[in-house]
Amino acid sequence: MFKRDEAVRPPTTTPSGAQPPNAPVATGGRPTERDMVNIGKSVIIKGELSGSEDLTIEGTVEGKIELRQNVLTIGPNGRIKAQVFAKVVIVQGEVHGNITATEKVDLRESGSVDGDVVAPRVAISEGAHFRGSIDMQKAGANPGEGVKPAPPDTRPAGAPEPATTR
Repeated sequence: MFKRDEAVRPPTTTPSGAQPPNAPVATGGRPTERDMVNIGKSVIIKGELSGSEDLTIEGTVEGKIELRQNVLTIGPNGRIKAQVFAKVVIVQGEVHGNITATEKVDLRESGSVDGDVVAPRVAISEGAHFRGSIDMQKAGANPGEGVKPAPPDTRPAGAPEPATTR
């Protein structure tokens, strides 16, 4: 049964003000459970990092990060030297390497990216640092898709080119 006190109670937070790892995440007004893992600022990882949970990195990662179906957040203390593959990437720290996201890359004002970004949606906040290129392909699009080839030339041999108007 619905209890009014529970509906009005603010979400529980940790002493740092962050949501606890298994706290409900509001999406569209409905709370849902999301698996989330945190890598602390004193942790250093060298090699490949992959998983099937949302991940927040406050430490250092060198190598490759693959979370293709999940959200990767690089916190303000996060230092990444890696190729990154995720569904959504939120950058508040530093990334040196290319980022590929299937949904979105969000570069916040404290964030820095030195590398190329491939994602259908890219947001760069004022004050953020970005050096590289951005390829905003539509979701599921292949490189070159959407570019129509020129129609074949059907003029008889030796016929003059048609005049073009400007």
